[in-house]
Amino acid sequence: MNAAKRYEIFSRLHEDNPEPKTELAYSTPFELLVAVTLSAQATDVSVNKATAKLFPVANTPEAIYALGVEGLSGYIKTIGLYNSKAKNVIEACRILIEKHGSQVPDNRENLEALPGVGRKTANVVLNTAFRQLAMAVDTHIFRVSNRTGIAPGKNVLEVENKLMKFVPKEFLLDSHHWLILHGRYVCQARKPRCGSCRIEDLCEYKQKTSDD
Repeated sequence: MNAAKRYEIFSRLHEDNPEPKTELAYSTPFELLVAVTLSAQATDVSVNKATAKLFPVANTPEAIYALGVEGLSGYIKTIGLYNSKAKNVIEACRILIEKHGSQVPDNRENLEALPGVGRKTANVVLNTAFRQLAMAVDTHIFRVSNRTGIAPGKNVLEVENKLMKFVPKEFLLDSHHWLILHGRYVCQARKPRCGSCRIEDLCEYKQKTSDD
């Protein structure tokens, strides 16, 4: 895919949604960190239902740490893998309190040192909470990047690196959200909704299937 096509794709996504946001509910970097940690192999809807009960009761490292694993599990038991997630969040809270003055770090190294926080979660926090240039490649972004031809790659790191290189600079900060939303609602896994897609004429998947 050439640069002109990519520019037009992101121009249209920007035009349709000038200020894209994550669908996870949060009001502080810490709430976002917890929500993203809980969202692994779970839907944003299920996470939001759980945090809607949790955050009014406990939304700081100290308050959640005070709940303990068992107490936190009670709030998040509707989410998959809740036991291991509760352990990770409690341990992350301890580290935040002891090493970071209860503040969420704004750098990758310290974020990825927290239990349950891998590269993707760190990228979400860096991009969404701290507005840094970072690309969290989830299943939606991986699919859209490969299917459309925007940034094809064999693994998530390859796709991440290509997106960071190929997405026009003026759109890079918000491109993570546009690609996720596009994958979630339009370029869906089983049956992409090509007929209602704003970038259908630019998409190389559509061209390939037409050629076939």
